[in-house]
Order: sequence, then structure tokens, then C-alpha cells
Amino acid sequence: MPPAASPPLSILDLAIVSRGTTAGDALGASVVLARRAEERGYRRVWYAEHHNMPSIASSATAVLIAHVAAHTRSIRLGAGGVMLPNHAPLVIAEQFGTLATLHPGRIDLGLGRAPGTDQRTWRALRRDPSAAESFPQDVLELQGYLSGQSRIPGVEAMPGAGTEVPLFILGSSLFGAKLAAVLGLPYAFASHFAPEALREAVAQYRRDFEPSAQLERPHVIAGVNVVAADEEQDAQDQFHRVVRRRTASILGGGRRFTDEELDGLLRSPQGQRVARMMRYSAVGAPEAVRSYLESFADHADADELILAHASPTIETRLRSLDLVADAWGLRRPARGQDDGPPAPLAAEPRGTGTPT
Repeated sequence: MPPAASPPLSILDLAIVSRGTTAGDALGASVVLARRAEERGYRRVWYAEHHNMPSIASSATAVLIAHVAAHTRSIRLGAGGVMLPNHAPLVIAEQFGTLATLHPGRIDLGLGRAPGTDQRTWRALRRDPSAAESFPQDVLELQGYLSGQSRIPGVEAMPGAGTEVPLFILGSSLFGAKLAAVLGLPYAFASHFAPEALREAVAQYRRDFEPSAQLERPHVIAGVNVVAADEEQDAQDQFHRVVRRRTASILGGGRRFTDEELDGLLRSPQGQRVARMMRYSAVGAPEAVRSYLESFADHADADELILAHASPTIETRLRSLDLVADAWGLRRPARGQDDGPPAPLAAEPRGTGTPT
């Protein structure tokens, strides 16, 4: 069992659509995953905004959060994150203000500056390519709506005003680190797919952090891929399939590759670059994964780890989640006497498709 000072663990769920399954299966699996995470003592589950990616079904984060929240009791749920340049701050304040009103004390709002998609889809979203330049001002505008102190006279978020939904700045560069520090907000680094600037960005954030009404001390969340299995070789085989799927998703533009084509792509410079994106990955039997996560938390100077359980199917992701919870010594949360059962699912997800 890890020492008491070990950081809490959270989960990043991309609602993965494996080959042979549907978006409905993936969204149903997200409910099952969140329920299990709640039962096993994970701190929060976040969903990331991605568009025009056939293998990811978490594009409408607020809708997915609402659905999962209705089928869970207490675990924190949030966007990890909303790509704010794609949206008007008032709309996001209303959406997450509604969520916080329906599920008080359970909603997080992580904010990113990237579009979360390609240029063609960016145009389909009717967004201005220069919108990212106003990200700091948009964060402040959104913060004003949620605090009930709107920066635009006569404009209030309803619901939203006064809900004080906690904000997190997401990033993979020094820009996000500096902004989170100046605003006194928690900083989540996307080291699970953009590892290069992790240590420099975290150091910058901690050095420049200014306390705020939301946060007295800096708080760093670092992302890491996880594939835990009962046997080492099984975990390595699963991870190999994950790398293949990730390579096809990033480089394929929605195209389906034959095995031979994908083998060639993996050997290409572009394929090797995708593999390097997954540098921070804990893969293996439970004790090996625990040891890696402890070392990674120290390396990242992280207060919290957010795990992307990347296993190919919902069954293997659930097993990975359980194995890590046991190895880390997570405590199952105590239930209040008035807690009723969560809403039933219409159907369990299939989750048995063969991934790329």
C-alpha cells in the first residue's frame, strides 16, 4: 500500500468508440465506468471535448456530464475540458451553472485553449481562428458569470450566477501554466498526450502562483495513461493495441487501415511521434503500475493524478480501474444514510468490439 501522502487519483474518460461498437455503447460505458470509479474511491471523472473523431464520443461534455451525474451519487464530474474558444462564455456559464444547480457540489469546469479538432471542423463549428487569442479574457468573463459578478453590465448567467463552479486551466505549454498561476486556479497538464513541457510548466506555475478566492495554494493535476492487467504480458498486448488505435485516430482522418497499412504507419516518423506522445504510460501488473505512478507523481510534482485508462474495451478498462484502486489503497467512500440508489441504466453497454 502506498504511503498516506500519495496523491488522489481521478479519471479522464474519452468515451472511446472501439471497432464493432457504437457511440451509444461508448456513452453507456461511460456511465458504468463512472459508477465503478465512484465505488472504488476515485476523486473525479472528467470528459474531454473532441470533435470529428470517430473513436471519441465525448464531444458534448455538458450533456454527457448531466447523463452520468443522474446515474451516480457523489463523485465529482467535469469537463477536462471545454475548449473555450469554441463557445461563448455565457453559454458555458449557463450550461455548467445548470449542472451545478442540479448536482450541487459535484461539478468541475476545466478550460482549454486549443480547438480540439482540425481546421476543417473548426470552420464547421463557425469559430474564428483568432478566438484563442482572447482566452484569458474569456476565462475572466466566464468566472464573472459563475461568481455572480458579471463583467458585462446587465448580463447574468441564469442558472449559473453565484454557483461558483470551480475552474481549472488545462494546458500543455507555459502559456496555460502562467495563466493558471496569475488567476490563482488549479492547473491540469495534458502529459498523457503532450509530455514535452511538463516539468517546466509545473515549475513555472508553482513559482508564479498567486492565491485567489478559489485556491490558496497551487494545485497540479498531471495526466498519465494507464493499462493495468493481472498479467504483465496482457497489459503490454493491450497497450500495443492502444498505440495502434491512437495512431490511426490521429493520423488517419477517419480512414480505416488494414493491419499491413497500420504497421507501416507505426514505423513511419509520424507514427513514432504519436508513440512519443504516450511517453507517460503506466503499463503492467498492478504493483508495477503503482510503482510507476508513484515515480511519475514525484517527477511531475503533482498534487493529483488523472488517469486515462486506455485499455481497448470497457471490460479491460474496468479491470484496470479496479487493479489500480486496489494497488493504490483507495478507500471506498462512505454512503450517507439518505443516499438512494442511482438511476437504473436502460441497458448495459456491449463493449465487446475489437479495437483498431
